[in-house]
Amino acid sequence: MATSTKKSSSGATPAKGKTTISPKKTTTPKARPVKEGEALEHSYDIHAAIQEHFGFSQFKGRQIEAINSLLNGNDTFVIMPTGGGKSLCYQLPAMILEGCAIVVSPLIALMKNQVDLVRGYSEKDNVAHFLNSSLNKAQVREVKDDLLAGKTKLLYVAPETLTKQENLEFFSDLKISFFAVDEAHCISEWGHDFRPEYRRLREMMEIINPDIPMIALTATATPKVQSDILKNLGLREPAVLVSSFNRTNLYYEIQPKIKKEQTVKSIVRFISQNKGKSGIIYTLNRKTTEELAEVLVANNIKAVAYHAGLDAKLRADRQDQFLNEDVQVIVATIAFGMGIDKPDIRFVIHFNIPKSIENYYQETGRAGRDGLEGKCILYYSHKDVAKLEHLMRDKPLSEREVGAQLINETVAYAESAVCRRKILLHYFGEEWDTVNCGNCDNCLNAKEKVEAKEEAVKVLKAVTALDERFPAEYVINVLIGKLTPQISMFRHEGLPAFGTGKDRDEHFWNSLIRQLLLENMIRKDIEEYGLLKMAPAGEKFLKKPASFKIVLNNLFEDANEDDDEAEKGGGGAGATDDKLFEMLKELRQKEAKKKGLPPFVIFLESSLQDMATMFPTTIQELEKCSGVSKGKAARYGKPFIDIIERYVEENNIEKPDDFVMKSVANKSSNKIYIIQNVDKKIPLETIARNKDLRLDALLEEMETIVASGTKLNLDYAIDDILDDDEQDEIMDYFRNCETSSLQLALEELSDGNYNWEQVKIMRIKFLCEYGN
Repeated sequence: MATSTKKSSSGATPAKGKTTISPKKTTTPKARPVKEGEALEHSYDIHAAIQEHFGFSQFKGRQIEAINSLLNGNDTFVIMPTGGGKSLCYQLPAMILEGCAIVVSPLIALMKNQVDLVRGYSEKDNVAHFLNSSLNKAQVREVKDDLLAGKTKLLYVAPETLTKQENLEFFSDLKISFFAVDEAHCISEWGHDFRPEYRRLREMMEIINPDIPMIALTATATPKVQSDILKNLGLREPAVLVSSFNRTNLYYEIQPKIKKEQTVKSIVRFISQNKGKSGIIYTLNRKTTEELAEVLVANNIKAVAYHAGLDAKLRADRQDQFLNEDVQVIVATIAFGMGIDKPDIRFVIHFNIPKSIENYYQETGRAGRDGLEGKCILYYSHKDVAKLEHLMRDKPLSEREVGAQLINETVAYAESAVCRRKILLHYFGEEWDTVNCGNCDNCLNAKEKVEAKEEAVKVLKAVTALDERFPAEYVINVLIGKLTPQISMFRHEGLPAFGTGKDRDEHFWNSLIRQLLLENMIRKDIEEYGLLKMAPAGEKFLKKPASFKIVLNNLFEDANEDDDEAEKGGGGAGATDDKLFEMLKELRQKEAKKKGLPPFVIFLESSLQDMATMFPTTIQELEKCSGVSKGKAARYGKPFIDIIERYVEENNIEKPDDFVMKSVANKSSNKIYIIQNVDKKIPLETIARNKDLRLDALLEEMETIVASGTKLNLDYAIDDILDDDEQDEIMDYFRNCETSSLQLALEELSDGNYNWEQVKIMRIKFLCEYGN
């Protein structure tokens, strides 16, 4: 057994029970990149060992170099994507070496998962243990007895466990083979899951034993995060092994999220078309996880919600349900997923934009870990970005600055028209020379390129004129001639570069700068994160400018619509077939003329959107679309289902037999509540407030109720806001109009003397009288 009086790295001998730590290292340790096939120094037969302990016949990726490095007693740093086999890099050496390896892990659920996996390969449960706050005193005693008896090869601990004095003393008396720091990105504030407790790990390990090697492992680390890990863990001339971040089997796609309801329909339809395939849906908050899970269950999809607000036992049960395939989909906040070892997750959907590209990469990395199909779909809206920014408002300034930079990088990824894979790999410091990856939305739907040689020169000149001391946002403000307080303070409005790009908008310059970064014309300093610096290729380009074509992406410029906006055509997030939707609008116009009615009386646009999403080909299926009653389907439906049937057949559309987007009880309870309260002549503002709705959202629901065949007598509310002449004028307009556009109605009615609410409520009355 190891003695308890070890020398610290400073040469002093600590007394029993006292904490002596080495001086804090402030410089980044010298890293030693390991070449493939590096000569071995140890005498262990690792091929026999992997067969004996884990039943594998071969190693994956760079596992063999990492294992050899640790067995040689070297500090080691492993950066290996999710599914690359990081855990084996320390689990196998732990089995081979004398003593027990201490593995620092950030989550209790993750520790349990890893211990269960290791025990699954062994005959004895005591080969691996975890020590954390979830254990009672008797369980802690059992773990320590196994450790003292030398039966345990792997001990998983939380960072907090290491900070307790009694544990430090206990570990100092053990024979430790090495320290492993799993999810090492948690040590960096630039990482996607920063944990302040990780900052003290080096200090604690120095107290336990300063002479044993350490291995740090992470699946995601930008050059900045790598630098932080090396510095804060004080790794000594570590062997650094970086595997490619390229997950060739993963398909990346971004969809604009315009209307929440349409996005949910898109998700339900996607999952219905992928029956039996496991998937994760990530959302930003607990409420959305619950709501989405309810909608999925209502549509015969086995799903559960998972978030930090649930008690630990329920979270563990739901995680096990997912792992055991008792449920198909888990709808979760980022509280779920770290270390989940389920190889056959076939899709990861982000309902909201993640806080950073590292979050996104880590979370999408849970798909297709077996090397087979994995679809990664992100729904993006400017509103979600604003929500993330709002969440940071009360944090310290330094944290806000870091958070803003990370969000900006994610927005750049979402809005870019360049190969998704190229952007991701570049973010992690890996070059990707392939022009078309063939497995992302941008590469499969290539965008047209435009010449931007002159504009590229303007950017490079601005970066140079600013002495390479400012981030992209500042450079853009200089280019467009925006006089901010900071620009005034530095007197940069006097630079020749100031205002040279005012003929273009911020979106253009952001896009150009991102593509200059991808082409290594400029770079971002990893120590002073975000500052734009000139690269050799950029300096060469400035001396002799050549053609520089870029891709412009306008797909998201108009995606900043309110979720509750009325009658948004084209219907959102890839759920609606735009071509069919336009055909249905034309048909509605013709049918309306035949019957001498305004088009919206036939079907609302929200009903047409449903038709172009669900492809109903029978009257019964048509009745399940929003705002379509049995009577309305029978009266107007035949030509609509005929055109949909032809379209489905001509375009070989795979229409799921059982796909029907069913709403959860909340909607029907809203309907009953609205009808009952209108009957009681309750003011509309009161009805809206009691249901936590805005007035415009209430009127939208009312119009859908009326379009479905239920009459609402709103005269009591109308009389309060319009006199008889005004009511007659609006009703006459609707009798003779040939449009469904409420905006056009507002403009044409007495030169815009009415507001949206007045016209909307009168259209509801018109529907009651003429549409039912």
